[in-house]
Amino acid sequence: MSQHDSEVLQQPLISQRKSEHIALCASGDVEFRSKGTLLDQVHLVHQAIPERHYDELDLSTPLLGKVLKAPIVISAMTGGTDEAQAINQDLARAAETLGLGFGLGSQRAMLVRPETTRTFLVREHAPTALILGNLGIVQAQRMSTSDIAALCQTVGVDALCVHLATGMELVQPGGDRDFRGGLETLRRLHGELGIPIVVKETGCGLSRQVGQMVKQIGITAVDVSGAGGTSWVGVETHRAQGIAKAVGDALWDWGIPTGASVGLLGDLGLQIIATGGLRTGLDVAAALALGARAGGLAAPVLKAWKAGGYDGAVEYLTGVIETVKAVTLLTGCRSPSELVRAPKVLGGALRAWLEGAR
Repeated sequence: MSQHDSEVLQQPLISQRKSEHIALCASGDVEFRSKGTLLDQVHLVHQAIPERHYDELDLSTPLLGKVLKAPIVISAMTGGTDEAQAINQDLARAAETLGLGFGLGSQRAMLVRPETTRTFLVREHAPTALILGNLGIVQAQRMSTSDIAALCQTVGVDALCVHLATGMELVQPGGDRDFRGGLETLRRLHGELGIPIVVKETGCGLSRQVGQMVKQIGITAVDVSGAGGTSWVGVETHRAQGIAKAVGDALWDWGIPTGASVGLLGDLGLQIIATGGLRTGLDVAAALALGARAGGLAAPVLKAWKAGGYDGAVEYLTGVIETVKAVTLLTGCRSPSELVRAPKVLGGALRAWLEGAR
């Protein structure tokens, strides 16, 4: 079967898969079962005399050529369905209102079903926000740089996340199996695309070795998307049958915890977006203390939107921002970027990962 024939057969399936992904992620039934993020093992030391005025703290954070008002990204979620369009537009508007970053879900749907492009068009709702595009590395390997550039220009993104989804693809019905040529694809896009590339995992984390590999080819930004939150292997396990379902059940908790992944890459000089199981401002602060530039949240934002629409998402995100600001004050820091140098105590499991996985 040719690639074209395969894509034609997948056209009605992609929108169905996206709808199922939204429902599963909102349900909470696809969390990691026994593996946490390890962000709870980062204990920042309280400073009772901070000598700061709370209102004068500056949370602004440079990221990928723009400046966020707080070190927070609404992480990649969805696209390709009517519900996805409503979600993307509302959350992009929330990002604009609060000065945060916003990530689109995989734009593969735009390639297979061009009529779904409208579900990714959020720039008019977020004219100044940092908008991150999203494409799988296997799809990127098969496309010319000019075609990828056109995909990015259509939706007006500031950077492109190239996601690595090996674990979930092995379980996903009809998922990819050939992962050769990935590093060369990243090298090509970094040299030719003209906008920053963010190397992004999908729930299994990035090792120090991968961080070193992407740095060596000149890429300076990563999204660790570590273990401990939504298991995308788990998401696909719900949709799989037979042997694939058995493999998914076995690998449900596979991956590097988010805190460990950030810590392993923290001294490589990369712009790190910490995603994967972040739920609160305390989680964001812990990730910053380990070396992240920003923290990304997806599932809890989706749940807040499901419960209260745009206003619900803004209220939830405002709480996250204020918590990060409070932790910044309570550690005696002037800005969130100083949290990486703030005194902290690390739990044993996190220290074991940081020592053993280098």
